[in-house]
Amino acid sequence: MMMVRSLVFVVIFYLWSVLCGLVMTPMMLGPRRWMIRAMAVWGVVVIALLRTFCGIRVEFRGLEHLPRGRALVAAKHQCMFDTMAPLTIFPDAAYVMKRELLRIPFYGWFCVRAGMIELDRKGGASALRKLISDSRARLQEPRQVVIFPEGTRMPPGTKADYQPGVAGLYRDLGLACTPLATNSGAHWPAHGFLRRPGVIVYEFLEPIPAGLRRAVFMRELETRIETASARLLSE
Repeated sequence: MMMVRSLVFVVIFYLWSVLCGLVMTPMMLGPRRWMIRAMAVWGVVVIALLRTFCGIRVEFRGLEHLPRGRALVAAKHQCMFDTMAPLTIFPDAAYVMKRELLRIPFYGWFCVRAGMIELDRKGGASALRKLISDSRARLQEPRQVVIFPEGTRMPPGTKADYQPGVAGLYRDLGLACTPLATNSGAHWPAHGFLRRPGVIVYEFLEPIPAGLRRAVFMRELETRIETASARLLSE
């Protein structure tokens, strides 16, 4: 039954995404915020589809820590849903996304129009400088810069090395950093179509204050995100 329900969800998800793409294409000529709002609506409907067809409920915790203005957010990344669900509650998020994603027809174009931030993971120091420069520009609006510090999706219960991009942003932007933990991969795997019933939780944690030394910040960020994500997986 879970396999059938998952398959139905995947079919409807892609049909809904195609419909959104058709509606959003002419919206590229309008203000950037139109695209942000459209992407949020896309996410809201996906959340409803998950609950209806897969028995998956989405819960946001720690909303007292949800940043409302200029902010840096470092999020755990376990599946593609991590780029959708938080968009429904962020006031105006600018995700740091690898360059390859922004080259995808339609989806990538929409992300560019929404003002997401491109990252060339092979660009070295010059890519880091561009990341910081682009993030500063987004914060002028003001927005919430959201980065996945591991740089890639990781299966539940595992982690990759935290990359230097988040440390560079933390140092040069001079902002506190809000960690975001999740258990999303336990219900929406990084690969395959099976969706497992339960509760996907996104939990905003207490911000890490600005001004810490790099090593201290990185250790604190990793500890908070990994500890909270492991706790969510065990619930």
